[in-house]
Amino acid sequence: MFRFMIKKAAVVVLLVFGITLITFLLINMLPGDPAEGLVGQHAKPEDLQRIRASLGVDRPVILQYAGYVSLIFRGNLGRSYYSNRDVLDEILKKLPNTLALAASAVFLATVLGILFGFIAGLNYGRLPDRLLSTLSLTGMSMPVFWSGLILMLILSLKLKLLPPSGTGGLKFLILPAITLSLPVISSISRITRASVIETIDMPFVKVLKAKGLTAFRINFVHILKNTLIPVITVIGLDFASFLNGAVLTETIFGWDGIGRFTVDGILKRDYPVVLGCIITGTFVFVFINAAVDIIYRYVDPRVRV
Repeated sequence: MFRFMIKKAAVVVLLVFGITLITFLLINMLPGDPAEGLVGQHAKPEDLQRIRASLGVDRPVILQYAGYVSLIFRGNLGRSYYSNRDVLDEILKKLPNTLALAASAVFLATVLGILFGFIAGLNYGRLPDRLLSTLSLTGMSMPVFWSGLILMLILSLKLKLLPPSGTGGLKFLILPAITLSLPVISSISRITRASVIETIDMPFVKVLKAKGLTAFRINFVHILKNTLIPVITVIGLDFASFLNGAVLTETIFGWDGIGRFTVDGILKRDYPVVLGCIITGTFVFVFINAAVDIIYRYVDPRVRV
């Protein structure tokens, strides 16, 4: 376990260095100037130069990157160009909202994905299987922004059941959580279905039937338990899609989280905000996947051998 944690820590360090470097290069390739964004395009050249110097964006990109890495090692993600607030403080305020959204989406995706996939697998080739497989394929094909707008149109604007946007209690969380979970529900459902179909034909299932165990016990104890092993891995891998989807989902529904904060930073060319959000997302993603790996080692003894 100690070696496993050391490897994960090394992965985090490499990811942070690689992602921040790539992000720095991409941001500096974008048109526009943070200084112009602060004072406008008609400002005097000497004023623009003074602001660039104060922000540190007048230096070569490699020197800017080196300076930012030194800040990271001191536990500092810099200050926003626009609000002059500490980026880490702003992220810590918004991170709970994003985690609440992601956790809700994970819960919905896991429960519904396993349920739909299990039903489809047990009814392989029959009407429930064909219907659920079609719905699953449809869910995987729909972009997040499209499904979010459709849900907003129907449930908010037409039926007036839920608020269309905002951050607050459960009623504000339902729409973005459903939107974020739809593609992953489809993914988990398809994996579960395939796993159930494969498990049903395994020799131990035939032995259990020969011993006279009820269909309920065979299906919901033995088959379900074996089905969950590959699903756990899928949930960990799909967490990246939750982080990516949160950017669009939070923007569409006005949810005050890291995703919306990232979009605002990109539009304003607020480098410290963008980099701080990306680094935070990297840490969260690696932490979740490490937790999934640990759980997988306990669920499937073959991994420990």
